[in-house]
Amino acid sequence: MELEITQKVLLYGFVLAVVMGVVVNKTNFCTMGAVSDMVNMGDKSRFRAWLFAIVISIIGVIVMEYMGLVELDPMRPPYRAAVFDWSRYILGGLMFGVGMTLGGGCGNKTLIRIGGGNIKSIFVLVIAAIFAYLMTKTDLYGVVFYSWMNPIAIDLAVSDIPGQDLGSLVAKAAGSTEVINFRLIAGGLFALLLLFYIFKSSDFFKSFDHVFGGLVVGLCVVGAWYVTGGPIGQEWLEEVEMMDQRPLGVGVQSFSFTNPMGETLDYAINGAPSMMITFGMMALFGVIVGSFLYSVISRKFRIEWFNSFGDFINHSIGGVLMGIGGILAMGCTIGQGVTGFSTLAIGSMMAFTCFILGSALTMKIQLYKMVYENKASFLSSLITALVDLHLLPSGMRKLEAI
Repeated sequence: MELEITQKVLLYGFVLAVVMGVVVNKTNFCTMGAVSDMVNMGDKSRFRAWLFAIVISIIGVIVMEYMGLVELDPMRPPYRAAVFDWSRYILGGLMFGVGMTLGGGCGNKTLIRIGGGNIKSIFVLVIAAIFAYLMTKTDLYGVVFYSWMNPIAIDLAVSDIPGQDLGSLVAKAAGSTEVINFRLIAGGLFALLLLFYIFKSSDFFKSFDHVFGGLVVGLCVVGAWYVTGGPIGQEWLEEVEMMDQRPLGVGVQSFSFTNPMGETLDYAINGAPSMMITFGMMALFGVIVGSFLYSVISRKFRIEWFNSFGDFINHSIGGVLMGIGGILAMGCTIGQGVTGFSTLAIGSMMAFTCFILGSALTMKIQLYKMVYENKASFLSSLITALVDLHLLPSGMRKLEAI
């Protein structure tokens, strides 16, 4: 029996996510791990793998858009929105960066760990899902954040700038309306700069896993954009427009995992109508399935539990911060750090930077608190961590460097 168009889109998204789950588990592609390697060992190989995924996704998007293979505007979430909610990207990015460090991994890594048998990550997923649900389905966002964030947002449309992406900004500066052309130019130059940085490391290319992991993650993100924004995706959107009851989560999109966590909880709470199954939910389960398959085949499936009550508390706090921060930032390290970045959105780049900063600061603080035990306060550890990251002058150092 021939599948309906919605079923096709969901199935293709699931298959792409399974591939991502297998490869990410196999290659140990991990955004938090990339930050940890940089901060603790000075090793940037996994960070370059992350950047390589971004480069592949940027090239894929700008080429597909230029050739007319996909129509990405409008997209879900609105990465290129003309309303530049800079405070959301900063606060949400920092919260998520702290949360993923306390929780043992970002949204994608949490799913990978679940597929590998990690019970701790199931707790993180449930807690993150609860707070993502509260942020999107209740007044939590409106009461706590919207009232002060919305007034300070920058509306670029007032200046006749159609979006916050590099292509739109450069096109406006050049006095042109040919945004697609400038997305190709700006995106191409940006990708070349990133490739130059990546190519500087011979060690990166000696690792098959780093290269392969970045390549596949980037291609999967591009593939999801094509599924939802290409011919099949456009047919999907047209069919949905004629429905009396519109399915949830319909729109041009690629991989992101925080909001789908909340959608999954919503699905569990409100029963199981097929109209509530979204592209993001299928992607979420696809990554878990892919990771599980690889773990079983490679005989690496291991049940893991909390080491202590303190470990449980850290993971729980991490889940809270990931759920709130991921919604605020409009995506996780994959959702904003690769998918959003592929659209050349300034907000995605800002969130990406804050993910790294939040995670790096947390790791530094944890290290100083561990080494100095009860002798180091949180404030002294924070100030010293900021000095280590060259964000404060060295004269402000409170603790001896480790």
